[in-house]
Amino acid sequence: MSFPIVRHRRLRQSVGIRNMVRENQLSVDDFIQPIYVTYGENVKSEIKSMPGVFRFSLDRLQEEVTEIAELGIPAVLLFGIPETKDSVGSSGFAEDGIVQEATRLIKSWYPELLVIADTCLCEFTDHGHCGMVHTFEVDGHTCGDVLNDESLELLVKTAVSQAKAGADIIAPSNMMDGFVQAIRAGLDENGFSHIPIMSYSVKYASAFYGPFREAADSTPQFGDRKSYQMDPANAREALREAETDVFEGADMLMVKPSLSYLDVLRTIRDQFDLPLVAYNVSGEYAMVKAAAIQGWIDEKKVAMEILLSMKRAGADMIITYYGKDASRWLAEKS
Repeated sequence: MSFPIVRHRRLRQSVGIRNMVRENQLSVDDFIQPIYVTYGENVKSEIKSMPGVFRFSLDRLQEEVTEIAELGIPAVLLFGIPETKDSVGSSGFAEDGIVQEATRLIKSWYPELLVIADTCLCEFTDHGHCGMVHTFEVDGHTCGDVLNDESLELLVKTAVSQAKAGADIIAPSNMMDGFVQAIRAGLDENGFSHIPIMSYSVKYASAFYGPFREAADSTPQFGDRKSYQMDPANAREALREAETDVFEGADMLMVKPSLSYLDVLRTIRDQFDLPLVAYNVSGEYAMVKAAAIQGWIDEKKVAMEILLSMKRAGADMIITYYGKDASRWLAEKS
């Protein structure tokens, strides 16, 4: 009888050996926790499609931020739901805008907690698109074109206002051509050359954003975002998008969503040496939550396996609604 010469199971036979040879590890330092802030008083409103995720008014925000800080999560990503909207998203770049006010509060409470400001207009425009639009009627239906260069001017104003409010990192998510270059120039001209840009370099026109659109009240009022977000069928195009952002001065690159695009995440990791961010988006979170509520899966094991897959694919950081839960689960192990 012949026996195997190579025995892979030798390195799997005990917890100690498995821990010692493990190639990838999750850490609380990997996580960025999204926060939704809104106007009003005493608001802590659960988002129906995202159990466990809430919108907070400014007077209730500190309880969420304190929990995040005490768990050791190093950064938050801010999204704002404004009191009023208009065609150019002016509340997005107002000095007293909801994101700007939230940023000031967070930095006053926890100066070391990094505030990442999502820089887009979709939450602030009455049409729900990520830039200015030219609207027109076709057979009685409202249609529109998103104006690229005109939108850049508004996005620069938004980024500068966020930096003035104290944001540590600007994260433009709009997918306009030239957005990194424009924002970099705007920040530099206004004395913020030290503020890094975390670019949503590879952002797909994905069906996984559904719960976010409920959370941020940002569903387009006409058309879709396929003229500026990427086609899910394309992978080589992601390299061109990332390369452009590197050339224009991005400090970090992002792939969004991540779970269905781990191949793209790996490709970007292999081609570029900038820090890489994976966005574990709302639909990915919602699917796991829904299955867990039904008792069909082990939520903790599935969520951690998904996050680990993103690390294995090459992510240095993960934006995830599981940030708080995952931090607790990691603490239980130590």
